[in-house]
Amino acid sequence: MNKGFFSILLLVLSNSFMTLAWYGHLHWKGKLGVFERMGIFGVILLSWCIAFFEYMLMVPANRIGHTVLSVAQLKIIQEVITLTIFVPFALLYLKEPFKMDFIYAGLCLLGAVYFMFRA
Repeated sequence: MNKGFFSILLLVLSNSFMTLAWYGHLHWKGKLGVFERMGIFGVILLSWCIAFFEYMLMVPANRIGHTVLSVAQLKIIQEVITLTIFVPFALLYLKEPFKMDFIYAGLCLLGAVYFMFRA
């Protein structure tokens, strides 16, 4: 498998865990009483446990990706993946309203991709 593609696949999986760790508890709040009883430190600990899997995927993704891409290119790819995963997560899971700002942010990232990958 191509190293660049494999790195991107790992980044997508990693970012899925990151999004759940950082924002999943916002959906759970008020729906599952256990999170209120845990308090903030319990929720932080739970988020860290989820984020552990993010790091287990992110570190190899960056190490493998850096063999074929620059650090700046890896970072821009990660930001595009973040927005690509976060927007559907926010809309579908957290029930946030759609805003045109999602589109504008995506267009700005496309500009960043252009500048990072141009010859």
